[in-house]
Amino acid sequence: MDSHSSIYVAGHRGLVGAAICRSLTKAGYTNILTQSHAELELTNQAAVQEYFADVQPEYVFLSAAKVGGIHANDTFPADFIRDNLLIQTNVIDAAYQNKAKKLLFLGSSCIYPRLCPQPMKEEYLLTGPLEITNEWYAIAKIAGIKMCQAYRKQYGFNAISLMPTNLYGPGDNFDLENSHVLPALMLKCHNAKKNGDAQMTVWGTGKALREFLHVDDLADASVFLMESCDDSEPVNIGSGREISIGDLAHLVANVVGFKGEIVFNTEMPDGTPRKLLDSSKLNTLGWHSHITLEQGLIQTYQWFLENQEIIRS
Repeated sequence: MDSHSSIYVAGHRGLVGAAICRSLTKAGYTNILTQSHAELELTNQAAVQEYFADVQPEYVFLSAAKVGGIHANDTFPADFIRDNLLIQTNVIDAAYQNKAKKLLFLGSSCIYPRLCPQPMKEEYLLTGPLEITNEWYAIAKIAGIKMCQAYRKQYGFNAISLMPTNLYGPGDNFDLENSHVLPALMLKCHNAKKNGDAQMTVWGTGKALREFLHVDDLADASVFLMESCDDSEPVNIGSGREISIGDLAHLVANVVGFKGEIVFNTEMPDGTPRKLLDSSKLNTLGWHSHITLEQGLIQTYQWFLENQEIIRS
């Protein structure tokens, strides 16, 4: 890419897409193309083809997706597999058909088997059963990886796939029904503090281990790999650091200022016992994360406090 390349960011209003736009702008790229959901419905094949034929983007960041936590995945499995398959199929095919130079597809660490050896290497994909609570989303994302590989193999289309770990940051979805664990914990702590509650309840045992990456780190890695990587195999994007949900809950409470007791509802599911990506491939290419979890939580909570009018909660 050069500074004037036409770059389409699909899903620019989402957590990841917005961060990619920030990163591109910071890096000096001036021709960033975006379309809101109202302007372009990515599940509509004809609309996507028409947009690509009209705009002819040279580079595509495919960050648009239907996302959510355990509850959302378990409640709306058909929505998760259908919408994600439609979005990625339409965008990848339109990018190829309209001669885009390169496409970057964003997957998820949930593509790996539930009881995957840790840390999870890229080659562990499809070596065991998936976590049942989000298999619909995971299967769609695996299909996206394979579609990128198939279009490269059959057509020579330069499509790469990134597998980020659990993300958080400004613009996250703070919704107790549909959000991921970290923003849900932050909202719970905030509400408990505001209401003067003596206790706050967290799903599961608190023993599950998770790795978290600030979304600005992911965006920085995405731009780095769009500029430097042409590998057909997926690339893990992680921080290399993990924390138990229990310790995370106490860390979030400390950042938010909630002083009450944290109680764990052990009747609710933990999800995958442990999820830590092996990001050595990415590190070898020359990229490392730089935002610590505590720094990121402080920044994210500040954004939360400053954006109460627009926040999804």
